[in-house]
Amino acid sequence: MSRKHVPGKAVRHLSRSVSVATAATALAGALVLPASPAAAGSADAGLLDVLVVGNSQAGTVSFLDAHTFRNLGSLNVTADAQQRISGMDPIQWIGFQTVTSIEGGNRWVDDATLSPDGRRLYVSRGNLDDVAAFDIATGAQLWRTRLDGFKADHAALSPDGRRYVVSATTAQKAEVLDTATGDAVGSFPTGTYPHQNDYSPDGKYIYNSSIGITSFPQAMEWAKGSFQLTKVDAATLQVVQTWKFPHGIRPNTIEADGRTMYTDLSYLNGFARYDLSTGSVVTVQMPYSQAGAALSPDSYPQNSAHHGLALSGDGASLCDVGTINDYTAIVSTADLGTRGTVDYPTGSLPYWGTSSADGTLCFVSLSKADAVSVIDYRTAKELARVPVGAFPQRERTGRIATDLLGGLSPSAG
Repeated sequence: MSRKHVPGKAVRHLSRSVSVATAATALAGALVLPASPAAAGSADAGLLDVLVVGNSQAGTVSFLDAHTFRNLGSLNVTADAQQRISGMDPIQWIGFQTVTSIEGGNRWVDDATLSPDGRRLYVSRGNLDDVAAFDIATGAQLWRTRLDGFKADHAALSPDGRRYVVSATTAQKAEVLDTATGDAVGSFPTGTYPHQNDYSPDGKYIYNSSIGITSFPQAMEWAKGSFQLTKVDAATLQVVQTWKFPHGIRPNTIEADGRTMYTDLSYLNGFARYDLSTGSVVTVQMPYSQAGAALSPDSYPQNSAHHGLALSGDGASLCDVGTINDYTAIVSTADLGTRGTVDYPTGSLPYWGTSSADGTLCFVSLSKADAVSVIDYRTAKELARVPVGAFPQRERTGRIATDLLGGLSPSAG
């Protein structure tokens, strides 16, 4: 399988942060009853809008109805885990043990995405350092591809469903797979410990962000490596442009114009807004909870104070996930002020945010509560809290073929 490496062409250095303090309104978020079913469904007959939830410790993927929020069932995507571990060579075994230790335990499912026809599931299987495709009808594994290095991380599916981009974390690159066969069709260089991948809405570009070596303490941030946003031509995998950041780039969202980027950063208790054209930046400090304020930065999970950021469909609101603080804040993009906050029990570990396909809702994974929180952007209120499998992390919107629903496991995950 070929692996093509193309050097970057341009590097831009962003200016230092300007702190803007914002005040959050503390609102209780204890609503746990599901909302009533929505009248609208998928535009395509035979497909149902769903939220795909990767249950990292359970090794399963849950499917939630995106309108009623009902858990439709799950699919086991790690039935072969012990077989894969047994087949590791000594170097792979050492890498597996090291990554597992750094992650604080097994992280089987990192990312999962449905094919456009709703019949296949593509899964980035974290500590197994591979990507696998599954036939949802039978649960059968269609193909499996091991990545370079020792950890498979965030992934993104091309708009046409033909390519799957996955960060090969310790290999310092992102690999691109053919979804029909699992064959590697290329790769591109990244910053240190590549993390999130996203396609631009028109499918022309891929954005990859890197977090640096998270096992080093904050005092050694200078040694963590390159914190880099990489923009790549999706057709040629040529690097178009790179930007250097002062801290690890955590969950982020880039507006369709390719200019404005909102992002969480390592150790930042809040988020930042960057103008990628001019380099100007505004940093928003969010409130600490009592439990969050008691933590030292080196106790933050994988260096993250906030780990989850999504943008509403109309671009008017951000969904900012306060990981160490056990809340989600809905923030106005106009003035960066907080419009409302949903609070969770201490230790829930909210760890990712994803907007619904229509952009009206924000789904937040509560990793240590084994649940997904559903928040309305307009009201900044929680509509539902849905049980899923153990340690949910990444969530993705998609559509599943309705004739496959009966084959899902009826368990939560």
